[in-house]
Amino acid sequence: MSSFPSHLLEGYRAFTSQRLPTEQSRYRELSVRGQSPEVMVIGCCDSRVSPEVIFDAGPGELFVVRNVANLVPVYQPDGGAHGVSAALEYAVQVLRVKHIVVLGHAQCGGIRAFIDNIEPLTPGDFIGRWMSMFIKPGEKVEQRDRETMQDFVTRIEKAAVFRSLENLMTFPFVKKPVERSDLHLHGAYFGVAEGSLFVLDQEAKEFYGVRGAQTS
Repeated sequence: MSSFPSHLLEGYRAFTSQRLPTEQSRYRELSVRGQSPEVMVIGCCDSRVSPEVIFDAGPGELFVVRNVANLVPVYQPDGGAHGVSAALEYAVQVLRVKHIVVLGHAQCGGIRAFIDNIEPLTPGDFIGRWMSMFIKPGEKVEQRDRETMQDFVTRIEKAAVFRSLENLMTFPFVKKPVERSDLHLHGAYFGVAEGSLFVLDQEAKEFYGVRGAQTS
């Protein structure tokens, strides 16, 4: 145990002395009846963007899947192993979640790797192939005239949310409950530096800021 990160052990001790006593009954209840979250969040594995922290969620409230650049692949039931698809299937068909939120964010390393290595898209053994599903065959991702690099990156980070929402609808077990209004899909974007949250209006195809608590 000597090599185990000491700050994690310290964090666990703080958890058991501070947070656990107030939520012990909740943990015991969850251990008996299992989880039943209403919301699934598909987020990025970036350490700065924790859905549980951003949404101040307690135990059992969110079913979270995180990967590089918060991407959802298209429905592809082949012989391969599909972690995101498996989690999605479990959330929708077993847990019966009512909402799926795709949470993108600023300063996304996966999106930056995609932009910096579009030709060729091969940064390492796995990232390039993973990020390649972000674009469709023949689709071009280019910086627009008079668009700054920062604006370009932000646009592509938000485009990843749109693409994941689009890909979600290729899953039959997602599309059917969405069409029945039993399941709702949402997009969101988190600004790391400011801690700002933007929620997607899918009809307007625009992200709108959410007001936080007022401070005196």
